[in-house]
Amino acid sequence: MATVEGVYGGKRFNLKKYTFPTQQIPRLHYRDPEAERLIESGQPVVLTDSELVGSAYHWDLAYLCSNLGSGQYTVYSSENKKFKYYDEKKLPQNKDFTPPTSHSDMTFQEFASKLKKNNTSECLYLQQPLNDSVGKRVVMDFTNFNWSWANEQQRKNRWGPLTSNLLLVGMEGVITPAHYDEQENLFAQIQGYKRFLLFDPSQFECLYPYPIYHPHDRQSQVDFDNPDLDKFPMFSKLKGYEAIVGPKDVLYLPMYWWHQVESLPGYGETISITFWYKAAPTMKVVYPLTAGQKVAIMRNIEKMIAEALNDNTEMPTFMRTMVQGRYT
Repeated sequence: MATVEGVYGGKRFNLKKYTFPTQQIPRLHYRDPEAERLIESGQPVVLTDSELVGSAYHWDLAYLCSNLGSGQYTVYSSENKKFKYYDEKKLPQNKDFTPPTSHSDMTFQEFASKLKKNNTSECLYLQQPLNDSVGKRVVMDFTNFNWSWANEQQRKNRWGPLTSNLLLVGMEGVITPAHYDEQENLFAQIQGYKRFLLFDPSQFECLYPYPIYHPHDRQSQVDFDNPDLDKFPMFSKLKGYEAIVGPKDVLYLPMYWWHQVESLPGYGETISITFWYKAAPTMKVVYPLTAGQKVAIMRNIEKMIAEALNDNTEMPTFMRTMVQGRYT
């Protein structure tokens, strides 16, 4: 695949070149009024100098091995460096589905040892909520995060409760293919560099999400490396945003924004922490609806129909009957 040069803080990266155009996500000081406006309006922005996880800037593999404790962590394995999410609860209803990755539970020390010994045929990615099994020093680091600013954002933007802080440790070259989430996210980078490709919820029809009952629900069906335009013709109209996120950066990733994340090679493992918040409570509806609100409506309708039918095989026919010849 062709590449394009990316620059971050004087560092140069060879980035995959895709078929769609992108523009840069704004990069602003966290107290810049424009940054505040973007967050308030549900637009992505890379924030500098927030010190959101300043007390964790020293986290590396050695420190985490010594201080995370002996708890079990979820480690995913992929043969092609792509880690496409799937919902295990939907596997019984999808007998023909083959999971694209495998996972196992191990201590962080076992994971770090595998990283050092790993061969090129297997790529590893640790994804685990931080819990009370961590050691005292990590607890202290966690307590000293810039919670006052995080809580301020939660209050000002009327986000719901903080649901989890996810620790992500990945090998170079790890790719999380395009998907969207149903929570607000502050993504804090500690070590290494990640490239984010983001797509506004208005691009929903260009990205062809899997059916709601499929294990890959909320994931795009399109292979960005080799898009099938006969099967997914609207992908040719896709337009996106992008940014390289490095140590000490925080990306505000709004709910329902599609994103693909790539760990860039050349600078070792990537270590990140996410702050997940539930959506703001629904208040008075203001028109015209935003693209995100329209996605939320579609999601709720799909969930209601899937639950009512209670049979995945009936849903395609039901959905076609509802729209074909009436709205097509």
